[in-house]
Amino acid sequence: MWMKSSVIATLIAGLSLIIAIAVGMNLLVGYKQNASGGISATGSATQDFSSDLIVWRGNFTAYGQSTVAAYEVIKKDAETIKEYLISHNVAEESIIFSAVEISPDYRQLYSDQGNHIGSELVGYSLSQRVTIQSTDVDNIEAISRDITELIGSGVNFFSETPEYYYTKLAELKLELVNAATADAKARIDSMAEKAGARVGKLLSASLGTFQITAQNSATDSYLAGGAFNTWSREKTMFVSVELHYGLK
Repeated sequence: MWMKSSVIATLIAGLSLIIAIAVGMNLLVGYKQNASGGISATGSATQDFSSDLIVWRGNFTAYGQSTVAAYEVIKKDAETIKEYLISHNVAEESIIFSAVEISPDYRQLYSDQGNHIGSELVGYSLSQRVTIQSTDVDNIEAISRDITELIGSGVNFFSETPEYYYTKLAELKLELVNAATADAKARIDSMAEKAGARVGKLLSASLGTFQITAQNSATDSYLAGGAFNTWSREKTMFVSVELHYGLK
């Protein structure tokens, strides 16, 4: 009986030793993995630029007791708008008119007692949109701000806020990605040097935030998911890049 208990105790002790060694090895391996996990840093770059493409839209409306009468009015207004834009040095090929939208107008009918008894068709409202896309930003911007002459001609015209774009956006973004990458690498080199380590191979790289905001704007803020400003002519591009390097 004593012999059996001694054997069992020996087995338990041996098993405990094996578990302790295994745990110790796992801790050691984990420590080595953490110690060699590398180093990460985020770099960024910004660049101010001026938009070289403008998109301006306006819409105009007409009314008639019949669709034919209303269409004649809006067709005449479209010709007036086109002539006005061409006379102000807008290229004809950059002027695009959308399809005409038609909406019937009804008058509500009430009895002498004030009860609603139905409605009757009294006419038609038509609307159409014109879009101008041009690289002559100064000229189109000036036209969008002063359409008094057009309105004075009898056209029921509503001007929308211009949108500003940049035709070399892809090239500029690539330049900033390169600059942000160099910035991140410089940060990694500096941290590694101060820590007494040497930078190894690049383990991963990812593009972070990409944003286009208005220059010196207090309302156009940076967002985690990115932002793309179209209402400001003068803009700022921001790009961030994250690098992860191994250590030697």
